[in-house]
Amino acid sequence: MKPIRLRDFVMTDDGCLYAVSGYENESRAECVLRYVPTTDGDRVSPWGVRYKKYDFADAFAWVQEHKPTYLDLVHRVPLTDIIRVFKPEELAAEIAARSPRVARLFSHFDLPEMTWGCTGSLLAGLENDASDIDMVVYGSAWFTARQQLMNAVAAGKIPAMSEEMWRKVYNKRVPDISFDEFVLHESRKFNRGEFEGTYFDLLYSRGYDNLHSVPPITLGKKTGKMTIEATVTDASLAFDSPGIYVVDHEEIDLVLSFTHTYCGQCFTGEVLEACGVVEEHGNQTWLIVGTTREAHGEYIVSRTLLDQ
Repeated sequence: MKPIRLRDFVMTDDGCLYAVSGYENESRAECVLRYVPTTDGDRVSPWGVRYKKYDFADAFAWVQEHKPTYLDLVHRVPLTDIIRVFKPEELAAEIAARSPRVARLFSHFDLPEMTWGCTGSLLAGLENDASDIDMVVYGSAWFTARQQLMNAVAAGKIPAMSEEMWRKVYNKRVPDISFDEFVLHESRKFNRGEFEGTYFDLLYSRGYDNLHSVPPITLGKKTGKMTIEATVTDASLAFDSPGIYVVDHEEIDLVLSFTHTYCGQCFTGEVLEACGVVEEHGNQTWLIVGTTREAHGEYIVSRTLLDQ
């Protein structure tokens, strides 16, 4: 069986569905609970079971009550409890056949087979009319997809994001930067868009050939809060989860974003400004942005972009 990786979904023996949230899944899968089977659920799976979608706080409360051994910074599900793995790249054709809108979005991308698919509610078969499209692309193919999205928007085949949609995303994310700064950064990322009235994400995940290209992301010793300015020397994993920036700074080695808002925020060679929590990790020091769900008081911006 292929390794479990970020953006997969897993089903446990009690029917619950978890979104895989990391890459260290050898004995326990790093997950967040998303859907719980219940007779009063408002979503019905292809296998006829009703489900209720849980937000972040409710998911942790449910796991604390029903599966306390899973509790950690995320939910760590033993592989022995997993009865099914949903892989976006393996179910892409099935999802496209079920959703003409998804099929039309997919048609604007020309990518190698098994390097793309959908995650989220579409992967679980629990989408509704209001569901966003969470398109995921793996490894180097993601950068190809990003360029193809840029080209499609430039050619008018996919519309540019409307201000109404930008406002919707901004109000959902409530970042600690202004709306104008948010849009300035976001509009050059091309990792999200609007298609036939529906919001979609273009999500990155590592390929099977580089799942462990960086050491495991662990919890370090917190030593305080810091705001830095530093040159980014490597942003190749800036769109990953967490987004990783290697920086040239006298105290900080890496800046990590655990919130999607600040992934892809700076490119290699730019000067980054970041405010976050300092953690010691052996001989490295990391600056963590997104230590809470809302990341209030924490941010990343490109000074190069803002100062132009």
